[in-house]
Order: sequence, then C-alpha cells, then structure tokens
Amino acid sequence: MFGRDSSVVKKAVVGVLVCVVHCGAAVAQGSAPAPAVTVSPVVSRQVTETADFVGRVVAINKVDVVARVPGFIEERNFTEGQQVKTGDLLFRIEQDTYKAAVDQQKANVAKAKATEVNAALQLHRGKELIHNQTIPQSTLDQREADEAAAQAEVLQAEALLQQAQINLGYTEIRSPIDGRVGLAIFTVGNLVEPSSGKLATIVSQDPIYVTFPASERDVIAYRHRLAESGGINQHLPVHIKLPDGTIYGHPGLTNFLDVQVETNTDTVIVRAEFPNPDGLLVPGGIVGVGVDTGPPKWALLVPQSAIQLDQAGHFVLVVDGAKKVELRRVTTSVELGRNVVVTDGLKEGELVIVEGIQKVHAGQVVSANVAPSN
Repeated sequence: MFGRDSSVVKKAVVGVLVCVVHCGAAVAQGSAPAPAVTVSPVVSRQVTETADFVGRVVAINKVDVVARVPGFIEERNFTEGQQVKTGDLLFRIEQDTYKAAVDQQKANVAKAKATEVNAALQLHRGKELIHNQTIPQSTLDQREADEAAAQAEVLQAEALLQQAQINLGYTEIRSPIDGRVGLAIFTVGNLVEPSSGKLATIVSQDPIYVTFPASERDVIAYRHRLAESGGINQHLPVHIKLPDGTIYGHPGLTNFLDVQVETNTDTVIVRAEFPNPDGLLVPGGIVGVGVDTGPPKWALLVPQSAIQLDQAGHFVLVVDGAKKVELRRVTTSVELGRNVVVTDGLKEGELVIVEGIQKVHAGQVVSANVAPSN
C-alpha cells in the first residue's frame, strides 16, 4: 500500500516540475525585452549642390628680394617668418662707399655750375664787345659754344649725382609688399650683388588665391547657367575643406577663368579669392574645393550611419508608429558633412535607425531612443 502511494507521489512531483520548467520558459520567452536601438528623424533642410575639385593655394603677390648694388650686408632687420609691411627695412648694405660717391658727385655738380656761370659771363661780355667790333664774330661764337657745353656738363653732373643717390638708396633693401618673409639666404657680413640671387622671399597672406582645374563639361555647364541668369552671377561661391577634414570658415568667390584649355589634362584653370586673416591657408598647399552649382533647395537628410548597402542597393531601417522595424529602399544623392541627401523612399519626420542596426530585422518590435540633435 505504502509503495503504491509513494509511486503516485513521485509521478505527481515530476509532473509539477515539468510544468514549472515549461511554464517558466514560456513566461520568460513572452516577457523578453525588445532590443534597444537609437533612431534619428528624417529632416528637411535647404541644401546647395556642389561640385568637388582639388585646389592649390597660391599667393596673390610673391617677391624674391635681391640686392641691386654690390656690398657687404651690414644689418638684417627682420625675423624669419614674421609679417612685414610695405617699406619695412629688411637688409642694409654698407653705405660708406656710396655716401662718398654722392659727395663726389655733389662736388662735380658745383664745379660744373661754376664753369657754367663763368661761360655765361664771358658770353655776356662778348655780346657787348661785338657791338664795338672789339672782338671778332668767331670769338663770340666760341663763347656761345662754351656756355652751351658748360650747361651740358651741369646736366651730366646732376645725372651722375642722381645715379649716386639712387645707388645709395639701394643699400637699404625694403619690402615692396605686405606679407610674410621667409628664410634669409644670406646673413650679416656676406658680400652680395645682383648676381647673388634672392636674399629672401616675401609672400602675401591676406587675401589669397586658390586655383583648381575644372573639366570642359563643368565650364560648359557654368556657361549655360550664366546665360540663364542673364549674365548676372558671373562669379560662383567656393568653399574649402582643409587637409584635416574641417571646413574653412571663410567662403570665397571665383574671379578668373583661364582663356585656354590645358591640352595635357583637358581642363581649364579656375581661380577663386579667399580671405585669410588667420593665415590658415599657406601658399603651395593642397585643399579640397567645393563650388556651388545651383541655388539652395529643400532636401531630405539622414545621418550617414543610417544608410546600409546590399546587393539590391541602398536601404534604411525605419521604425513605424507601432515600433516595428521596416526595411525601406532609398535613393541617395550627395553627402553633406555627416548627413546624406535622400531623394526618394523617405518622408520628413520618419525615424531611421542609426545605432543597433545589426541586432534587429524587419518586422521586429524594438525600443527606440531618439538620438540627440546635432
């Protein structure tokens, strides 16, 4: 009797345990939390389409400073790399020899003027004497020639004095432009002359040029746009991306289109002018160039992290009002910073998944958290 009751009890216990296990598993499965994802709303903004090029920074003015007279460098009055103004003294060549030449020419001018005065007096006397026939006409003619020669000697002496003063002025080498001065090729004590080559180089900084090659197709499109506008907007806004990936804060404007095509590349050189108050743009540097190709227009933008790609093309995962995931095929356009322009497949305000895409699939219910706006 006891053994049969014990068997019944064991079967009952086993049945309870099986029910607990299966029911617990069912409860656990039914209450599993929905996967968490981060979503971002599709936004509508005004955007301007651009064409991208590679440009080179070019100084508007560049001057190689050279010696115009021979001599030893006596002074250097700048720090390499500093900003200089027009007329700032850069080098001074020893001046003693040139000052002596100026003094000598001043003396020659004085001597020539004295000779001229004497010749004029002699001519005046000769004109008085010729009336009394005291001297022959030939003597008067000679005195007139002597006065003319004396006047010519004065002019010659004054020209030599002016040249000596110019040479003395050349001993002070001054900056012809505003800009930054580079390395000094010659130091104090060196003998320099015109054939020595450049002593230093000065390049202007603000404003500055950026040149870039545009294809003939781009130029033709620009011509058509110019014709449609009636020739009003001849210059296009230009933006720069610096080598570190940041956008340069000062937009520029095109101001020159070359008159011929480069035969090696079939491109036309375009030049734009930019403000450069902080000196971020260094002549000779390479930058990315974006040229506005049309007026601003409204477009839908989504973060780049939301765009996925498979064999069928681009798609995003959209979270609908029931918090279910929907796979949506989209057509993309240009990239604008961290966003992408979407031309088809989405509506403004829809929520696209930007984080947690790998752990969800279409039709699944998710817990969505809206990403903070940039």
